[in-house]
Amino acid sequence: MPIDPDQFARQLVHGMPDALIYADAAGLIQVWNAGAERLFGFTAQDAIGQSLDIIIPPNIQGRHWAGYHQTMQTGATRYGNGEVLSVPALHKSGARLSVEFTIVPFTGDDGRMTGIAAIMRDGTARFEEMRALRKKLAEAAATPPT
Repeated sequence: MPIDPDQFARQLVHGMPDALIYADAAGLIQVWNAGAERLFGFTAQDAIGQSLDIIIPPNIQGRHWAGYHQTMQTGATRYGNGEVLSVPALHKSGARLSVEFTIVPFTGDDGRMTGIAAIMRDGTARFEEMRALRKKLAEAAATPPT
């Protein structure tokens, strides 16, 4: 029996364990699934209609928005081919996270960008582990042999 594509899409977005966020061309959140609620602590009601700034640390907002607006204007992104990106993010509590994500650019019938969806997961533990390993390597390299 064939599956209804609309029902499939709704169930996939709602039920997937990863965060799925869609922001329109202005950077306003339009889709925020249960995975995003778990990852970032904001409910869909809190997040929908808000700027992506609710999850972007202030020190990288300028760089984020420069790239986002350029992508919206040109339709070109170097991240749309399935590359996994890692960036810092913010939880509702103010705690910093490291998130790993891929993006899917969306275009209208005229070919112009309408927004971007991101599928995200928490990479904080892996990030902290790698940082600790790099620190140990640096310490070992700086210690003279005995």
